[in-house]
Amino acid sequence: MSNTSEKLQKVLARAGLGSRREMEAAIAAGRVQVNGQVATLGDRIETRDRVLFDNRPVTLRAAEEVPRRVIMYNKPEGELCTRKDPEGRRTVFDRLPRLKGERWIAIGRLDINTSGLLLFTTDGELANRLMHPSTQVEREYAVRVMGEVTQEHVVAMVEGVMLDDGPARFTDVQEFGGEGINTWFHVVIMEGRNREVRRLWESQGLTVSRLKRVRYGNIFLDKRAKAGEWVELSQEEVDDLAELASLPARKVPELTPDEKNRWSRDKHKRKPVQAMRKPRARR
Repeated sequence: MSNTSEKLQKVLARAGLGSRREMEAAIAAGRVQVNGQVATLGDRIETRDRVLFDNRPVTLRAAEEVPRRVIMYNKPEGELCTRKDPEGRRTVFDRLPRLKGERWIAIGRLDINTSGLLLFTTDGELANRLMHPSTQVEREYAVRVMGEVTQEHVVAMVEGVMLDDGPARFTDVQEFGGEGINTWFHVVIMEGRNREVRRLWESQGLTVSRLKRVRYGNIFLDKRAKAGEWVELSQEEVDDLAELASLPARKVPELTPDEKNRWSRDKHKRKPVQAMRKPRARR
């Protein structure tokens, strides 16, 4: 194999078939063939190889040839971060614009009761880098906490708490005021473990009554996307994300007339869900 070969899961992710982790699972399940043979984890390929994914041919392109798209979505409470739900509940993918020959890959997840910023991209490598703990990407949340929050609580969560799946901590906690027994805070965390923000507060005997993500890395949730709506990020914003992930810049393609019509229909075919009120995000 030449020096131009790359790991199979990396090339498949770049082709927009899913995240690198999803592609590793697909390879392990025998869903990928290379040059007529069932692929195995660890295989390396070149762009001249013939690859089938679920018995369908995959167009392989070098990294510099693949455009990069990213959209910001304002997730309402009650939506699932999954492509399909057996119970027929609404998912975040139900509202996204349709792609031809590609698919949207979620950069991280939010649980069903958490609202706010979700990023989706056509670039599996970008998604993988931004989600990986080693990249140390900041996630900022607006949190409404029920109960009396003391300085001791805050110090404990910043210094670190041992949870069931290991130590966890906030890198920043800022109070934003409130009424009665509820107080708003903004917190920053460096990883995306399941319900980590809620569990950190629960470790102090406190209850999170509302939770909304307002920032991922250098992208802030803003008024361009109301609850249940999405907006495509600009070339500058996508380049900033790529720099954060230590990836070279790549062109954001212009929408074709067909895509403009199709995306416009997708954007207005469902009525947005009422957004929760939130404090202003710090910049």
